[in-house]
Amino acid sequence: MPKKEKKEAEENMENVKRTPVEDAELSENGEQVAAEIEALQKQLEEAEAKATENLDGWQRAQAEFVNYKNRVQRDNEMMKALMKGDIIKKVLPVLDDLERSLAHRPKNDSWADGMELIARKFQNVLSAEGVKPIEATGQPFDPNFHEAISSEPNDEVESGHIIEVVQNGYMLGERVIRPAMVRVAQ
Repeated sequence: MPKKEKKEAEENMENVKRTPVEDAELSENGEQVAAEIEALQKQLEEAEAKATENLDGWQRAQAEFVNYKNRVQRDNEMMKALMKGDIIKKVLPVLDDLERSLAHRPKNDSWADGMELIARKFQNVLSAEGVKPIEATGQPFDPNFHEAISSEPNDEVESGHIIEVVQNGYMLGERVIRPAMVRVAQ
């Protein structure tokens, strides 16, 4: 509607004379409209409160799901590391036997040289998987990494330090798979 026509319509409305009955009806209608507006505002507030509550619930559920996923992933990684450690622990006696046999091998024997290559390959595979031997000889005894099989007097080594490693210990990352079996100086 053009501006001119709109202005004329507004002027016509002002020029119309209302009767007291019409004024009462308009007043009643105004009260009804105000009541409806108030009811609608109340419904709007309730709907907004419900929407906020639903949003909060959704955000909590989302956070719980992310925490659940992280926990499952962490548990799976831990389980994988434990299984890997268990398998490696079962294989370590084979490496021990190879090392013991190589300690008593005849010199200039090609068969013994082949066994040494096998032992080195075995050690390389373990190190590639993150397995590392526990350094013990000459170190202070630590029950977290060492298992004492004897305590002997020794003039060459300080008391409480390791004299000799009887069986190598190994770690997988920060976890001890098998403690080193050692002899400790008194």
